[in-house]
Amino acid sequence: MSSNNCVLINILYTMKAKRNILIFSFLINFCFLKAQELVSPNEKIKVELKTSKEKKDRVYFKISYKNKETYTEVLPESRLGILQSTARFDSLVFTGESKVVKIHDDYKMICGKRTHCENFGQEKKFSFKNKNNQKLDIVFRVYNNGVAFQYVFPNQSEKKVNITEELTTYVIPEGTSRWTQPFQVSYEEFFPQSNTGVNPQKNSNWGFPALYKINENPIWVLISEAGITENHCASMLNNSSVSSEYKVTYPAQRDDFKQIGAMTKLPWSSPWHTFAIGNLSDIVESNLVTDVSESNKLDNTNWIKPGAVSWIYWAYNHGSKDYKKVVEYVDLAVEMKWPYVLIDWEWDAMTNGGNLEDATKYAKSKGIKPLIWYNSGTSWLEPTPVDRLLTAEKRRKEFAWLNKIGIYGIKVDFFAGDQQDMMKYYIDILKDAAKYHLIVNFHGATIPRGWARTYPHLMTTEAVYGAEWYNNKAVLTDKAAVHNTTLPFTRNVVGSMDYTPVTFSDSQHPHVTTYGHELALSVVFESGLQHFADRPSAYYNLPKEPKEFLKDFPSTWDDTKLIDGYPGEKVIIARKKNDNWYIAGLNGKNTAQVLTVNFDFLSTGDYNLELIADGKDDKSFDSKILRVKKGEKININCLPRGGFSGLIKIIKSK
Repeated sequence: MSSNNCVLINILYTMKAKRNILIFSFLINFCFLKAQELVSPNEKIKVELKTSKEKKDRVYFKISYKNKETYTEVLPESRLGILQSTARFDSLVFTGESKVVKIHDDYKMICGKRTHCENFGQEKKFSFKNKNNQKLDIVFRVYNNGVAFQYVFPNQSEKKVNITEELTTYVIPEGTSRWTQPFQVSYEEFFPQSNTGVNPQKNSNWGFPALYKINENPIWVLISEAGITENHCASMLNNSSVSSEYKVTYPAQRDDFKQIGAMTKLPWSSPWHTFAIGNLSDIVESNLVTDVSESNKLDNTNWIKPGAVSWIYWAYNHGSKDYKKVVEYVDLAVEMKWPYVLIDWEWDAMTNGGNLEDATKYAKSKGIKPLIWYNSGTSWLEPTPVDRLLTAEKRRKEFAWLNKIGIYGIKVDFFAGDQQDMMKYYIDILKDAAKYHLIVNFHGATIPRGWARTYPHLMTTEAVYGAEWYNNKAVLTDKAAVHNTTLPFTRNVVGSMDYTPVTFSDSQHPHVTTYGHELALSVVFESGLQHFADRPSAYYNLPKEPKEFLKDFPSTWDDTKLIDGYPGEKVIIARKKNDNWYIAGLNGKNTAQVLTVNFDFLSTGDYNLELIADGKDDKSFDSKILRVKKGEKININCLPRGGFSGLIKIIKSK
């Protein structure tokens, strides 16, 4: 063979080899992209990850939802990444993935939307390394009704590492309808509907949870986070760079205004970033926040008893300084068959016939369990008592005393933010309160992030612009109806909500919601401790039917169903207790509205509906008993800003 022929053969062989390499490379990349996806067991939700060479090896993910037969993108490509003070995980190389692990969450809750919670999902760990060969895992779970993911630093380190920043950024395109709350430390703001990312508070910080709707399709997404431990701060969203890009952002430290997520040893995993996805009933009925949180850490929970509470503060804009007024609220609890009375701030200065121990003795003599308020000692220090819980030693002393005088639970108020030290403080209070069998209510606090599963004596959390704001500003008067019909789709989804509802009289600023609307809040708003806030005379003077409806009112539920609704316009919710269903609806509009109840949620059989609807005016009721059964529908006329309530009792089952 001539040398020329040899050269030609070598050239042809090299070209063929290069072509094969290109084909092989393409196949590897194709498989690589296909491998980086995860689908829910019911195949409705899909997550896809990819590394973009064009964007400096940044990692992105997107979420799609199968509506009918095709997938619709519900979260466009959104950036992933996280930084340590000494290591960057912004440019990443994919190194492998785990096998799919089937997830089956099956557990009991003491308070919440339902007693028995169950969810199915699939989990996969995607592994990466940065330019210095340091490892990062991103764990995704795709459930039948949502998505959750967390960052994991798998390496061991005895030295503390500073987690400084997340690069996680969610894309919500301009024009998308959204209900997002401007961030406040207390989470006491409205959720205004908007089609842009413009913050009415003229900053760029937004609190969780954040709700949005895919405009072309009836698909909804609620973003939040869960599973926070002592090794985390809580986070917010910030869209200061681009209005459609919401970056997961850590809170500023109080001393130096730097944003720090955690100081921790490795290995470390972040909180779960959660996305409840589906129709509105999927959102409202979701347990995703507790699904991904740690399971119950208490050996014995028999002492934990949720229930209704008579509450003194709202009517007088004062705490429990007056012993005789405390007695009035104990007597109210007796009359209404509510198990608890809350002794609020100023109890350390109680006079007018008795002190705190006298009040607790009186309550116990009537069969009522007293709860007591505390200032956390970290924020607003004027309301007393202050600084009785700040250290473990102080808590031990205080909680032992509460056991001695017969207090059953604590309400802790005025927390100073979402930093890691505050997360640890919350959890330390929960741990120590459990040792003394004290139930807990966090007020002036962060939103629920799954602790009610881990520490089931956490009964409720405020973190809401609630009825006590009638004492502070005139704003709620005109906004309450819209606000109340937005909360079931936003704040109350992620956990029990201490709104302090059902106030018929006026405090400092008036209501314009109807009595029917106010009564309905008892069912529409879920809270393990439901604090009924009005003065005793308002409840004593109710007509027989609404008064009986509130007597012995349950604050825990076997199941929850959204019957109908749209944020800010209307909501109808049914909650099951034993064999009965409590049902309620709210009109969020300033015009009359007909609400339609579909009884498909009932089992087969005959039922009586004891209906309490708006009467001829905003301060009257129209009560009647109707026979209903599965599959039927009824229309209920609601006044402007009105509502209805009902108790459905089984007559005969089949």
